[in-house]
Amino acid sequence: MGNQPLIVLSEDSQRTSGRDAQSMNITAGKAVAEAVRTTLGPKGMDKMLVDNSGNVVVTNDGVTILKEMDIEHPAANMIVEVAETQEDEVGDGTTTSVVIAGELLAKAEDLLEQDIHATILAQGYRQAAAKAKEVLEDMAIEVTAEDTEQLEQIAATAMTGKGAENAKDTLSTLVVKAVQTVADDDGIDTDNVKVETAVGGSVAESELVEGVIVNKERVHDNMPYFAEDANVALLDTALEVKETEIDAEINVTDPDQLQQFLDQEEKQLKEMVDHLKDVGADVVFCQKGIDDMAQHYLAQEGIIAVRRAKKSDMKRLARATGGRVVSNVDDITEDDLGFAGSVAEKDIGGDTRIFVEDVEEAKSVTLILRGGTEHVVDEVERAIEDSLGVVRVTLEDGQVLPGGGAPETELALELRDYADTVGGREQLAIEAFADAIDVIPRTLAENAGLDPIDSLVELRSEHSNGNQPYGLDAYTGDVVDMEADGVVEPLRVKTQAVESATEAAVMILRIDDVIAAGDLKGGGTDDGDDDEMPPGGGMGGGMGGMGGMGGMGGAM
Repeated sequence: MGNQPLIVLSEDSQRTSGRDAQSMNITAGKAVAEAVRTTLGPKGMDKMLVDNSGNVVVTNDGVTILKEMDIEHPAANMIVEVAETQEDEVGDGTTTSVVIAGELLAKAEDLLEQDIHATILAQGYRQAAAKAKEVLEDMAIEVTAEDTEQLEQIAATAMTGKGAENAKDTLSTLVVKAVQTVADDDGIDTDNVKVETAVGGSVAESELVEGVIVNKERVHDNMPYFAEDANVALLDTALEVKETEIDAEINVTDPDQLQQFLDQEEKQLKEMVDHLKDVGADVVFCQKGIDDMAQHYLAQEGIIAVRRAKKSDMKRLARATGGRVVSNVDDITEDDLGFAGSVAEKDIGGDTRIFVEDVEEAKSVTLILRGGTEHVVDEVERAIEDSLGVVRVTLEDGQVLPGGGAPETELALELRDYADTVGGREQLAIEAFADAIDVIPRTLAENAGLDPIDSLVELRSEHSNGNQPYGLDAYTGDVVDMEADGVVEPLRVKTQAVESATEAAVMILRIDDVIAAGDLKGGGTDDGDDDEMPPGGGMGGGMGGMGGMGGMGGAM
């Protein structure tokens, strides 16, 4: 009995442990980083992503590429989370964070082969990341909310390389104006900047509307197209006949009684419309439905009405017009109404929309983006989302860094000096961290078609001489003062990228055992339909050819 093998896991399970598990996870992480590396910088290339239905996305945006890619490997998904965190926190720098994470794993692999333990690497990486944050904060340049020129440079830097270059001056001006407009005492919520897209025209024809555009049309053709100096009523209840809360059955014995019912319904609707007219409403936005008869009465009174407006649009309308969203028509008063200098139904790119403009204090605005094709407009929209994020972060933090690989070059030099002051094997990990950070200027040079060695040597030479803001101009290949050139980005983009990349790399390095059950069916569904399983059969297959050990067999 004593010599029989003891089976702990099922036969369908796969297990990889020790150096094999580390190697597999590191390879997966590097593969994800390599997928987006060529998109980095102003000369980065785009990726075309095609799904099963034939829908195409053409983009340069790191987080979009990684979200659209069908990634199954769990370690690779950890790297994708780095990009998603970066997008949520800052809005830009997603590719940077993923490339740094991939390079940290690559450098760690070399040290693991030299028998340096993963926990020592993790400790060294954490020390290096903490030091990196200090160095970056020392390099930071102060910027104020009134410095519109510098804010426009930050917005332009974020959209460089994302299909919006031809019109980046126009777009960056619009973005900064939009963010400054919606800023209030509670901070800046970029959700108050609505982005509408219209296919047709050029990107340079994009415009900022100080107000709200609602993607709806008038509910009745007899309503006016335009209202000037309009009082706006906002309702989140239906303009319909109230129904009883309980099921009731009423027997009608006479046609006159039925007519009385119908007359009473009409009377209720007429009273609702009369009340709106009495309080002075010229325009009504309703979050729910509007009865046909109510539409007729509203049209008779010359009131513009819109039904089934989105909740998010109602919030923006309330912020823009100063009105209050009311839940009961009978309760609405003159004080609840908002004001807009102009409410009009207009056509954009073949779609009819309601424009609410000329508001007194536009705390909600709309950007209309134009472009020659749908793919161009979509990519410009992603560039604008990034720009809005970085301008918001800059106004919140008030600190920026030069771009063009300048902070990374300075970091690498400072970390190498710091490594000399650290004893033990952690010193090697800190040096590896410094080498890994160099991947950003190296990739910028490679993507611009320059010699990465020459560019790095020149960058290091300038930084050794104390020229901190000097970075790589991807267009000319020269190393120039990035601050003077107007290539700047928020401090938080870099600090967040370094922190999240380090945390993801450390987490992956500390994994030494991967166990995958064979019956997880990929998406965790219960309907054991093998035809719908992803290629490779569930998690085990998705782990890229893990060595199946058929359970933990073997004499114990």
